[in-house]
Amino acid sequence: MNTMLKTTVTAMGMALAANAVSAEGKLVVYHWFEYMPQELMDKFTAQTGIEVTMDTYDSNEAMLASLKAGAIGTYDVAVPGDYMVSIMAGEGLLDRIGDGELANKGNIAPEWANPSFDPGWAHSIPYQWGSTSFAVDSAVFAGDINTTDILFNPPAELSGKINMLDSQGEVMAMAALHLGMEQCSTDRAKLTELNAMLQEAKGHWASFNSDTAKEVLVSGDAAVGQIYDGFAAKAREERDTLSYAFPTQGYVVWMDNVVLLKDAPNRENALKFMDFLLEPENIAAVSNYARYGSGLSGVAPFLDPELANLPEGNPPASAGAGVFIEVCDEATQAIYDKIWVNLKK
Repeated sequence: MNTMLKTTVTAMGMALAANAVSAEGKLVVYHWFEYMPQELMDKFTAQTGIEVTMDTYDSNEAMLASLKAGAIGTYDVAVPGDYMVSIMAGEGLLDRIGDGELANKGNIAPEWANPSFDPGWAHSIPYQWGSTSFAVDSAVFAGDINTTDILFNPPAELSGKINMLDSQGEVMAMAALHLGMEQCSTDRAKLTELNAMLQEAKGHWASFNSDTAKEVLVSGDAAVGQIYDGFAAKAREERDTLSYAFPTQGYVVWMDNVVLLKDAPNRENALKFMDFLLEPENIAAVSNYARYGSGLSGVAPFLDPELANLPEGNPPASAGAGVFIEVCDEATQAIYDKIWVNLKK
């Protein structure tokens, strides 16, 4: 959805003194679409007096391109996925969080204490984690859905009725799983095979769309949709014939994270917001809304009980391994970029 959640900013007609105060009480967030409840932002404002403005994006790559095109210095925090945190840090787009600047950092769950994409949480904090796979409408196809063939070599009933995420990372990672090849391959024969497979599969796809990934499934415009697990759960609530797949070849896992951006105009307020999201009760409000998991300890008492049993969050024993999207070296990434541009033509 191209929905923009925004809280009101200070009216232009306010007194100069009030304007001076409000300048110290602002926060500008760059965030995924439909991912944080307005009530939580209102709570933060009520507690701190800091007014929040939020702009949204629909892919990690779109967010990165916007920041590199000149938006850095406009936003205070953003919410990139795991691999994108590493890329942004490497390109100098992130500020470092100093020791002691986050009072609630100890609430991060032990299993997420030292992630490979941001060792020691030098630039970020955990936000939400989940998986990317695809959902299938059983009213259209009643066969086995737990195979990546559904996306890349679909049965006739599904051909022409597939929506793919407009996200290079997720599409390429799933394609690698389908072919049983490593991500970031430098093997020319494998890359040729990958490109050919994607070009053939594209003939079965109806669209590339991330921001309406849920809507096209709910409306029936698509019978298959690559989608995030939380969105799939929401879609199933509106169309009960939808099922989320866990392919035997594997699926993508991810963790979104709140990063402190370089040249943040409201750095102190950004840290207050990050500390606010490190409180279990507050991050639980995001999980209850978005239907994903958090990376904090002590969250369970604040979660909707039904989250523990969501089929989208509980892979069966037959599921393949979940994999994070890998960061390729610059030369290898350039090849993958060409394959992606070719695919989108």
